[in-house]
Amino acid sequence: MHECKQMRLVSYLAPNLFWFYKAVSDALQRSLRVDVHIAQGEFDPLDDPDLESDRYDLLFICGLPLMRFGQTAPHQLKPLVAPVMQAERYENNPIYFSDVVVRADCALHTWEDLAGTTFCYNDLGSNSGYNLMRYELLKQGQVQGFFRQVIQSGSHGRSLQWIVEGKADCAAIDSTVLEQAIQDKPELAKQLRVITSLGPSPMPPIAVSQRLGEQVIQAIQTVLLEPDVILREQIEQAKIQRFVPVDSNFYKPILEIYTTAHEMESYLIQSSVS
Repeated sequence: MHECKQMRLVSYLAPNLFWFYKAVSDALQRSLRVDVHIAQGEFDPLDDPDLESDRYDLLFICGLPLMRFGQTAPHQLKPLVAPVMQAERYENNPIYFSDVVVRADCALHTWEDLAGTTFCYNDLGSNSGYNLMRYELLKQGQVQGFFRQVIQSGSHGRSLQWIVEGKADCAAIDSTVLEQAIQDKPELAKQLRVITSLGPSPMPPIAVSQRLGEQVIQAIQTVLLEPDVILREQIEQAKIQRFVPVDSNFYKPILEIYTTAHEMESYLIQSSVS
C-alpha cells in the first residue's frame, strides 16, 4: 500500500490508558499491514532525544508540549485526531477539564480554602496539572505565593495517591485520567472530592510525523476515523465516543495560556520541594 515498513509509536500520556494506545497500535498494524511498536515515553517530550531526532512516527501527546515543540521544530509534527469522550460533561466535543481534587473528608470546599495548603503537580510541562492552575491564579490576582508549599509528584496517579495519604492537600488532575483512575479503583470515588474544574481545554491529540508523507498520514487518519470492529469495541471500553480530525489551530489557546502564565512563574511557587 505504501513504502512504510514499520512504525514507531510513543505515549507521553498517563499510563493508566496505555492499554488503549496499544489497541490503537494493533489496529494500525492490522489495517496498514506494517510492523508497529509502541512504548511508554521515558522522558518529558521536550527532553526526549528520539523526538528531537524525529524517530517517532506517531505520538499520544498533550497539546501543550506538542505546541511548545512546534515552536522549535515547526514542520516536524502534525496533530491528526483527538478523542471525544462519552460523558455528558464533554458535550460531544474533543475537550477535557482539569479537576481540582482534595480528600473527601477534608475541610477544603472552595478555591479560597486552598490558600496556604500544599499543592502537588505531576510535572511542570503539564497543562492540566500545572499550566491551568497557575493561569487561574494569575486571573484571580493571587500572585504572591498562594500555596504554602508546592511539590512535584511525577504523575497524576501519584498525585492522587499523595492526596489520599495526606502528603498533599490538592492537585489538578486531567478529568479523563481521574475518571479512568476511579474506574480502575472505585474506592477513590469515596476518598476524593472535586472542588472545582478548570477549562475546558482541547483534548490531547494523536500526532504524526510529517516525514511520513500525505499518503501514509491519510491512511492512519482513516483507520482512526473509520475503526474496524475490534477497535470500535476498544474505543467504547475506553469511554470514548469517537475520534475527530484536529489541527494546530485548535491547540493555540493552550500555548497562549502557557505563554501568559510563564511570564509570571514566581507567583505559583513560594516554596518548592521536588
